[in-house]
Amino acid sequence: MDDPQERFTALYDRYYRNVLGYVLLRVEEGAAEDVCSETFLVAWRRLDELPEQVLPWLLGVARNKLAKQRQLWHRRQDLVERISALTTEHEHLAWDVAEHVVDREQAISALRALPDKDVEALILATWYGLTPEQAATVMGCSARTFNVRLHRARKRLGRALRQEARAARSPARSPRNRFAEES
Repeated sequence: MDDPQERFTALYDRYYRNVLGYVLLRVEEGAAEDVCSETFLVAWRRLDELPEQVLPWLLGVARNKLAKQRQLWHRRQDLVERISALTTEHEHLAWDVAEHVVDREQAISALRALPDKDVEALILATWYGLTPEQAATVMGCSARTFNVRLHRARKRLGRALRQEARAARSPARSPRNRFAEES
């Protein structure tokens, strides 16, 4: 067969069940199908380099894929254990996230104080996670112009948030205090 697609299809049809059976002995069905797919992807990429005895080669590729999958699983488990150990060691250092979050009303008020284009730039970049090029397309400007708008919007938002925080910290002036200040 000269056609690469025909060669690959024949290879796949002939050996898929063998590779899947081999992998199913080692992992669950969903993972086995993923490993099989990756194995045949390698076979497709190396179609011109395949040895005459293809089945042992395919099983070797599948075995390597399984080993990499096990390594990833172990790394994840190690990470979970390290994070767990850190949190139990430092429970006395725990802090309340709410103490470090800007008051919702202050944030809303600060956003309301911004021009519409600033709010739109901030939303496109943060809420939707668009790249500058994508956001520029939405706003009908160049990516460079969008970056400038976003930078300015962030600066204005920072100033507005600081003003809101200062206003929230300062004691409300009572009518009596205002009268004393005016006289």
